[in-house]
Amino acid sequence: MNALFTVGHSSHSIEGLLQLLLQHQIQAVADVRSRPYSRHFPCFSKEPLELSLKSAGIHYVFLGRELGARRDECECYIENAVSYDLVAAAPAFAKGLERLQEGLQNHRIALLCAEKDPLDCHRTILIARHAKRFAQVIHILADGSLETHQEAENRLLRRFEWSDEDLFRPHETRLAEAYARRGRELAWVESGTKESPL
Repeated sequence: MNALFTVGHSSHSIEGLLQLLLQHQIQAVADVRSRPYSRHFPCFSKEPLELSLKSAGIHYVFLGRELGARRDECECYIENAVSYDLVAAAPAFAKGLERLQEGLQNHRIALLCAEKDPLDCHRTILIARHAKRFAQVIHILADGSLETHQEAENRLLRRFEWSDEDLFRPHETRLAEAYARRGRELAWVESGTKESPL
């Protein structure tokens, strides 16, 4: 399987982010932020970021509509909160994954979002969970080191400190529950009213 990387711009300088991408020979960045703008770090807003990447020889594609955590589709909400399971079932999300899979045939791609720790971001809890079917997902950490997605999943399980009783349940069951729990913690909540699909 091809490698698919992820990275968070966090509080890096633009030079720091470019250094991370070049260090790992990234050829294309797929921006998966729903709103690709940053008040605190304007260098990571869509237009200046795209220019900076281009100057470093890195392609930019915006996939926030397909793979973002804040959704336009009412059917992706339960009450006012995004459900990652419902997002994963959305046609736009499937299309975004298809574009990634196709892009990986010709480019070394990194998913870009804002959060520093992969476990604090939908790029891991939502996208990587499903992309691991067709790619070896690797997270670029803030210090430039790499964490495999399996290592991230093991951290996710440890985060919730399962009891001994839980340890006797199948690994995949515990992992699915950990994903669901972290997804609920991270889910975007709309301040307005959304119609529940239920």
